[in-house]
Amino acid sequence: MKLRDKIAIVTGAASGIGQASAITFAREGAKVLAADINQSRGEETVAKILANGGEAFFHRTDVSREAEIISMVDRAVAQWGGIDILFNNAGVVLIKPLETMTEADWDRLMSINLKAVFFAIKHVVPHMRRRGGGAILNTGSIGSMVGQLTTPAYIASKGAVALLTKSLALDYGRDQIRVNCLCPGITDTPMLREHLGHGPEGEANIHRRLSRVPLGRILKPEDLAQAALYLVSDDSVGVSGITHIVDGGLLAAAEYDIPL
Repeated sequence: MKLRDKIAIVTGAASGIGQASAITFAREGAKVLAADINQSRGEETVAKILANGGEAFFHRTDVSREAEIISMVDRAVAQWGGIDILFNNAGVVLIKPLETMTEADWDRLMSINLKAVFFAIKHVVPHMRRRGGGAILNTGSIGSMVGQLTTPAYIASKGAVALLTKSLALDYGRDQIRVNCLCPGITDTPMLREHLGHGPEGEANIHRRLSRVPLGRILKPEDLAQAALYLVSDDSVGVSGITHIVDGGLLAAAEYDIPL
């Protein structure tokens, strides 16, 4: 087991990459606090972990609120005595051109995608220092490196997460705290379906996008969970400050469009 006796917090654990990662971490021996604002789906994640013999509990958390982040961290420490792994995965997308966006739109997205990362790391780092180190993983996006139509606030937030990751890898390196950024490509999550649509129209949109992916397939949350496992385990003991792209080869070329 790659994470035996490690204590992990996973935000956005109710679905998608967060759910798959929480289950994967637990399967590899970690004790997992699954955090999300969606209680029923978050409890489903924990039920799956417990059914497989893992150890976990759910803590309802609005990651945009510092008081709730503090409560999340305090509960993990009270339950298990410390924190070894933090996966800042919670996020939202906003499909709206900049000129039609309200201040409230901008602030909500930034508070979940970016400010929440600040809050969680701020309150987890002291506990990791006391344990002699740890692994922090932040979810970025292929949009951390390139632009995308009609999602300017989302792209801005994910670009910021990538550079925040690099900066914090410098700040906390001497504490033996590694900080990395996982950048998914086209992954079959509720967020992707929200972005590209549901039903036949959504499937057609996904199919068109996959023509630009050399591997020619949509990624599964479990594919990203395996990459997350690598980045929080000792398999990546010498890795810090990177943006780890898992995109089926999408960003490998400026020009690639081969219909499936």
